[in-house]
Amino acid sequence: MRTIESIEEFNEITQQGTVIAVFSADWCPDCVFIKPFLPELEQEFSQYTFVFVDRDRLIGLCRELDIFGIPSFVAFHEGKEVGRYVDKERKTKEQISAFINNLPVSANK
Repeated sequence: MRTIESIEEFNEITQQGTVIAVFSADWCPDCVFIKPFLPELEQEFSQYTFVFVDRDRLIGLCRELDIFGIPSFVAFHEGKEVGRYVDKERKTKEQISAFINNLPVSANK
């Protein structure tokens, strides 16, 4: 999964196709919990581009997008937000899969 290094890079990549941004941090226990199955989700949903956003490195972007709980998932299609799974709870693989499966049809590549 590609790690986003700047707000400019984030804005550029979310303009291209359908992107699922994973907002996380190394110190977050719930983020560590999901880390082992993220590659499986990337493979299962290969029609999407997954990117990693470190909440601490890009706190301004998180504020701009109203992301306060992590881990969080935000989907973009050609620059427009089409879905978000943002809250403070620990997320299971099944919950994340359900979120992705329920993205609008227009978000599919």
